[in-house]
Amino acid sequence: MQGNNVQGNNALNILESDGLSLGSSPSLGTMSTVSVLRETFPASTWRRPSPLLSSAVQRSFSMRYAVLKRTIDILLSSLLIVLLFPIMLAVAIAVALTSEGPIFFSQERLGRFGVPFRIIKFRSMYSRKHKNNVQAINEVHREMHQRNEQAYPLNKDVPDPRITPVGRVIRKLSLDELPQLFNVLKGEMSLVGPRPIVEAEVELYGQEFAYYDLFKPGITGLWQVSGRSDIGYERRIQFDREYASSWSCALDFEILTRTIPAVLTMRGAY
Repeated sequence: MQGNNVQGNNALNILESDGLSLGSSPSLGTMSTVSVLRETFPASTWRRPSPLLSSAVQRSFSMRYAVLKRTIDILLSSLLIVLLFPIMLAVAIAVALTSEGPIFFSQERLGRFGVPFRIIKFRSMYSRKHKNNVQAINEVHREMHQRNEQAYPLNKDVPDPRITPVGRVIRKLSLDELPQLFNVLKGEMSLVGPRPIVEAEVELYGQEFAYYDLFKPGITGLWQVSGRSDIGYERRIQFDREYASSWSCALDFEILTRTIPAVLTMRGAY
């Protein structure tokens, strides 16, 4: 993926130009981080990264991220699956009984380092497959020569006729995203992180994609607890940059505690 290669080069440039030696990462085995990045992201044209991006790289390859964050993800996702299983079962039955189609919806998203994975949600639409119009949106943005809040690319129609009555309820309460706990358990996602995106959105991120690329996408994050769809796409990208450059376990716990009132108030949930 060309866009991903450019961003990977940025990360590698940080490691080499800053003289940063990370050694072996517990999440990558015995190969050095630089070797992995060089194999994954072939060098072409590099640019000098910002201090924020350098900070994001160091945090994403730290022992805290590789070991402590993963341990927390496994423990909490396992606990939540057990505690929330009755709710997930009720939602599954409601989806199956009220509209034709599968109970679950899956779609390919970009994970850490651009590795694709299938995100799992409860189906909330009548159609069996979401219509992904991001490519068409990219064309509009290129014609406008700028991105702005009025041209927010992923703004959701209110109301959307494709959404089922049950789907409207579970979206409002974010219950449609509960199956993503299994994505977390599998290591494809984290409880907290950037909002998972499709490949077509990489172009919208531009150079800022480097921040997204370094971390596993999360079920919740700064965007989700700050207004979700009420917030423009540019601000969403800024949230990913802020999260990546200042990540800590304390920040994750803060976001988790803010998630509960954000879900209950349903701000920005459509």
